[in-house]
Amino acid sequence: MEENSRYTILLVDDEPDILEFLGYNLRKEGFVVHTVQNGQEALKEAKSIRPQLIILDVMMPEMDGIETCEELKKISNLNNTIITFLSARGEDYTQIAGFEAGADDFIAKPIKPKVLVSKVKALLKRYQHTDNSQLDDQAKAVTVGSITIDKERYIIIKDNNELVLPRKEFELLSYLISKPEKVFTREDIYDNVWGTDIVVGDRTIDVHIRKLREKIGTEHIQTVKGVGYKFVK
Repeated sequence: MEENSRYTILLVDDEPDILEFLGYNLRKEGFVVHTVQNGQEALKEAKSIRPQLIILDVMMPEMDGIETCEELKKISNLNNTIITFLSARGEDYTQIAGFEAGADDFIAKPIKPKVLVSKVKALLKRYQHTDNSQLDDQAKAVTVGSITIDKERYIIIKDNNELVLPRKEFELLSYLISKPEKVFTREDIYDNVWGTDIVVGDRTIDVHIRKLREKIGTEHIQTVKGVGYKFVK
């Protein structure tokens, strides 16, 4: 529990009962938990406390979870923050919209307390991995062809233009570009970008690949049918 106290979680839901239930179970495990009831409050609170994990409801009045996630992703000092949706809406199009907004995961309601805590711990392992990787003394910038990945500033430079990518897109591109022309299987990508403790939907990688292609060009990431993907110069 002492270890968990290092992590701050922001819960965003317009239902007080849900906030009370989730907050109680996470605090019991030692996490520091803050709660707000709408997207606008979430933006203010996130800037103030800089949480390691944000759990967002999708359906909220005024500013829904998708829009809130998009705005959160624009806050530079939250680059490493994990964002997951917690929603009773499990349709494919809702999950895809969430991933396109920059979310890292999607948790379905209702969820049992033990499962929630296990899921949260697995998500925070990603944060820990990302946080530690930025302290690595190895190459802070990698250039392949017209693309440079600046790991220290967490940006992409393409044709002298700086691009700020959502964290998971950045990690995916970094992984693919680490070995140009190598074909990475979908399993390789899931394990090394999302982690073996995380169960993600089949569409997750496809959404992130599509968004990367839109930003850096379709010619750089090739699909190897039935196998996976590779980066080409």
